[in-house]
Amino acid sequence: MKQQPARGRIGSSRAYGFTLIEVMVTVAIIGILAAIAIPSYRDYVLRGQLVDAQNALATLRANMERYFQDNRDYRSIGSTFTSPCAASSTVGSFTISCPTLTATTFTAQAVGSGPTNGFTFTVDQQNTRATSAAGSGWTRCTTGWTTKKSGC
Repeated sequence: MKQQPARGRIGSSRAYGFTLIEVMVTVAIIGILAAIAIPSYRDYVLRGQLVDAQNALATLRANMERYFQDNRDYRSIGSTFTSPCAASSTVGSFTISCPTLTATTFTAQAVGSGPTNGFTFTVDQQNTRATSAAGSGWTRCTTGWTTKKSGC
């Protein structure tokens, strides 16, 4: 009877596992993929945070127009009728405020902090939208809100 060779035993002629070269090639491939994927993911997450500010400004503008239709003034009238712009608020990492507020005009702005530091969006009573400041590597848009790295 012919004896079968032992597999996986000490002293076996066949080795199992990976060589150092195979492991290093795998690590290099993972490193290259990570170098491409991580910055793209960060930009994707930041774009999602910018939408929070833009939605908040659009909502504030609609509320200001409703308030103006009822009161014919953007400012608060006594303590009874309080303008939506009367107090600043925070949405995500943006602070929403109205630095310019008169009887017939207003400008609302969203100023970023933390991960959105450097971004400032504005909108006025005529729905003129602008990005007055954009983060590092992002293009500023004077005729709209920056929604992607390349601009408007």
